[in-house]
Amino acid sequence: MILLDTHALIWWFEGSPKLSLAAKAAIENAQRLSRVTISSLSCWEIALLNAHGRIHLSTELHNWITAIQKLRRVRFIPVDNHIAVASVELPGQFHKDPADRIIVATAITMNIPVVTVDHKIHAYPHVRTIW
Repeated sequence: MILLDTHALIWWFEGSPKLSLAAKAAIENAQRLSRVTISSLSCWEIALLNAHGRIHLSTELHNWITAIQKLRRVRFIPVDNHIAVASVELPGQFHKDPADRIIVATAITMNIPVVTVDHKIHAYPHVRTIW
C-alpha cells in the first residue's frame, strides 16, 4: 500500500512526465493490488492550488475530483481525529506546512510509504518515501 502526496496524485492522474519512473512503477504496482491511497486533504490542497491559479487541471475541479473517486483500486483516506492529532504530535523536527504534516501523519498511522518528490518529506526520518 502507498499514499500519494498531492503533487504525485496530480502528476499521475494528468500523465505528467514530472512523475519519476520509480514513482510511476510503484503506483502502477499498487493499483494492480488495490493499494493506492490518497489523503482526503489532497482534495482540499488541489482545490486551494486551483483557486489561486497555481495548478491547471485538465478539466473542471469537481469533475477532476469525481474522476479520481471513480478510479478502481484507489481509496481516499479521511482525515480523522487520530490523524489530525498525530499531525501536530509528529516525532522529531518537521516543518510546519499543515498539508504535509497531515499526509505524513496519515502515512505513519497506516505504516505506508509516501510517493513524493518533496525533499522535506524525504529528509524526515520517521516516514518512508518513494520517488
